[in-house]
Amino acid sequence: MKRLRSSPRQAWQEIVQAEGLLWHDSGPEGYWDESAYYEFSLAEIDAIEAATNELHQMCLAAAQHVIDNSLYAHFGIPEILIPLIESSWNEEPPSLYGRFDLAVGEGTIKMLEYNADTPTALLEAAVTQWTWFEQTRYGSDQFNSIHDRLIETWKYFSDWIPGKRIAFTSVDSVEDGFTLAYLQETASQAGYQTDSFPINEMGWNGSQFVSGNSEDHLAVIFKLYPWEWLAAEPFGQFLRRSPAVWIEPSWKALLSNKGILTVLAELYPDHPYLLDARLDPPPDLSGWVRKPLMGREGANVTIFGKDRKPGEYGETGYVYQRDAGIRPYDGNYPVVGSWIIGQQASGIGIREARGPITDNTSRFVPHVII
Repeated sequence: MKRLRSSPRQAWQEIVQAEGLLWHDSGPEGYWDESAYYEFSLAEIDAIEAATNELHQMCLAAAQHVIDNSLYAHFGIPEILIPLIESSWNEEPPSLYGRFDLAVGEGTIKMLEYNADTPTALLEAAVTQWTWFEQTRYGSDQFNSIHDRLIETWKYFSDWIPGKRIAFTSVDSVEDGFTLAYLQETASQAGYQTDSFPINEMGWNGSQFVSGNSEDHLAVIFKLYPWEWLAAEPFGQFLRRSPAVWIEPSWKALLSNKGILTVLAELYPDHPYLLDARLDPPPDLSGWVRKPLMGREGANVTIFGKDRKPGEYGETGYVYQRDAGIRPYDGNYPVVGSWIIGQQASGIGIREARGPITDNTSRFVPHVII
């Protein structure tokens, strides 16, 4: 794995904006960064792909363990979600995607967390970096079948989607809105009718969820909105009464919760892809990272003795995870986001930060295979 400097494409801003990446200049240094790229050997990519597939299976086994042993207290899961989690696990409704965050070093791959419910950085991984690769050809290939796999996976869900219609919802923001629009487009390419609405227009008509003033019930809902936030909404009290199919299903709330790290550490001690993790703070905090159970984008993360980020998370508790010791490249700390689409590793995207904690200002940098 190498970080190489490159010359940005002429008028690259117009190119990425045309693809929907309107937030390319967000953050103090911008978000999309093609002044550099990461180069992998095929053997390194094969190792990341194998690790991702194995970690996904391990996480499914960990979810089964949590459900079998009713370990919800470890996660701070809202009570209203527990029966939903158990029923969705047993019924096996569609599960579209997830993203592992991995620390990749010299011969090592370590799981940092699993963004299994509302993963972002999807459009840039699936589309923007692929266009960059096609136009620059710095390498021979890119580990990226995300777009095609999304369409194939949507098609596989057809038995769960009556009338071949899906409603898409998220918060009304630029990044979430265009990520949602991209997912909506992949569903349309798979043959579904789609529409979208802001999550604050979700309503309940007494027996079904509806959007806005419409009386048309929502039979299948894709939501780019965390399950714990759904449970806290005014309409959250009706989640158990709704016959709607939700994508992602509610059992994904277990895997996106940092508490799953402690379950994995218990089930697979000393596994080469895992870092030790626990709920209680260790006696000596040096060499450990504290993460909020339900945090996002690095907020409220502390690497003791190195770095910490402010935020608004942590009220439901924390986990403690061994520091992966991410190696900097030219002063940049990369985290590899490895995508599961359906049940299969399908590509990667890389976020890099100036410090060892990846947050919402970290840049997205493309990659190639040599």
